[in-house]
Amino acid sequence: MTARAAGTREAPVRRTRTEDLRVQLADEIVRGVFAPGDALDESGLAARYGVSRTPVREALRQLSSSGLVEIRPHRGAIVTRPSEARLMEMFIVMAELESLCAGLAAEAMSLLERRELERLHRALGELVKSGDPARYAEANERFHSAIYAGAHNGYLSELTLATRARLAPFRRAQFRRIGRLALSFDEHDRVVEAILRGDRDLATRAMREHIGTVKEAFDRFMEGR
Repeated sequence: MTARAAGTREAPVRRTRTEDLRVQLADEIVRGVFAPGDALDESGLAARYGVSRTPVREALRQLSSSGLVEIRPHRGAIVTRPSEARLMEMFIVMAELESLCAGLAAEAMSLLERRELERLHRALGELVKSGDPARYAEANERFHSAIYAGAHNGYLSELTLATRARLAPFRRAQFRRIGRLALSFDEHDRVVEAILRGDRDLATRAMREHIGTVKEAFDRFMEGR
């Protein structure tokens, strides 16, 4: 297994105002602060979050792709939620895309890329100790992005990033479950070990299993909420 070395601190991700608002609004919708059917008034949201209407409008547009917001022409936006069947379809595709990335990365990653993946993995280990789900979620995106890039297939990376963007609110929510950070790290450990060994089949299986447990963890979070 790979070591959980200490001492690495990841700088926080610098996001635009629109990105910050999209993340915050998505998290509040998933947590039930805004319920399905609630109207999302641009002026009211701008006042609530202390921003102009422009980033609000763009954040709502982006959230519509995740199925959390429905934008109705001339009538404004309302909160929605994808059906369980639709969400399952999205996670199935996510698992296949990410497992393909991991398998290709096991064969194609350069030595420098493998070292960087190890560094990102160690940083996640430190965040498990701090128990901060928001920072872990940010570092988790960097970790997975390194694997997409390590596959050295630009089209696959593009598809995987686009799918992850749609699932991002649901993937972040699972980190709020007690004990989930440590379990996520252990799942990553198996993926990293397989990639470092250059074992394509094992990396593919480990990543597919990891994304499967992400969906299960999200479901349990929603049940508990």
